[in-house]
Amino acid sequence: MIVLTGGAGFIGSCFLWKLNQENIKNILVVDHLDDSEKWKNLTGKKFTDFIQKNDFISRVESRQFSKPEAIIHLGACSSTTLSDGNYYIKNNYEYSKTLALWAFEWGIPFIYASSAATYGDGNFGYDDDLSKLYQYQPLNMYGYSKHLFDLWLLNNGYAQKASGIKFFNVFGPNEYHKGDMKSVMCKSFDEVSKKGTIKLFKSYRDDYPDGGQKRDFIYVKDAVEAVYFLFENPSKTGIFNLGTGIARTWNDLANAMFEAAGKKGNIEYTDMPDNLKSKYQYFTQAKMDKLRQAGFDKPFMKLEDSVKDYYQYLKNKIYL
Repeated sequence: MIVLTGGAGFIGSCFLWKLNQENIKNILVVDHLDDSEKWKNLTGKKFTDFIQKNDFISRVESRQFSKPEAIIHLGACSSTTLSDGNYYIKNNYEYSKTLALWAFEWGIPFIYASSAATYGDGNFGYDDDLSKLYQYQPLNMYGYSKHLFDLWLLNNGYAQKASGIKFFNVFGPNEYHKGDMKSVMCKSFDEVSKKGTIKLFKSYRDDYPDGGQKRDFIYVKDAVEAVYFLFENPSKTGIFNLGTGIARTWNDLANAMFEAAGKKGNIEYTDMPDNLKSKYQYFTQAKMDKLRQAGFDKPFMKLEDSVKDYYQYLKNKIYL
């Protein structure tokens, strides 16, 4: 049995889809189903059982499970705006430590989600070399909770027993439930498709024009291929970046959406909320050498192609 935490979430449910595509169904899905419509991400998927996340960790702590085949830990609070540090520590850090120690006890693969948010403002680059881990300074508590777990693995000699994935800007089907944490494409679909307009943040730095801020956007279909590669190759351990390796502007994303919608398009630049100004990443770009050298050789979709593909999911309100 494979344990998949966050299996009803955005990336987790897409990875569940990928496992099913590979005819893997003996999966225990762990997540927190609440008053959102996240449950819809599980419809049509095949798995053995589902357990709410708090019930699951209690049973892990009391060692009520037999040995799993692997643990893929994609569940976490991914909000970048919450201010409750205690919640992040318990949910993202302590929870991850408990699962990791359980996996190490069994000697089974442990794959987990880290984040590009651990890199902070990018002043120290985006290099997944473990020797550079100590210098990074996240800009928000979400990024710090992920960074703290990366450091815990390294400081305790566990980094080569796990496979961590620093996801960059992942977008695609099954993120519909994420509220404010949805991608700009998902948030802006109605305005783009109906009016041909989109709102982007103004820039507050002279070296970036409005909409010229850059992100390493990666389509979720590509992202789950990389996660599956690590699942199939458990000897490939350490912490790996996962982006395309190519930074694109928000204007590029907007124009790709206009093209997919068949609209001429108009971009409106709006003020950034004050609480985001000091925490905003103006540039992210994954250094992808490490994952490529590990043997992952599948090409990533161009931004324009992935936007065109995702647009059809949004238009038809369908799930992966």
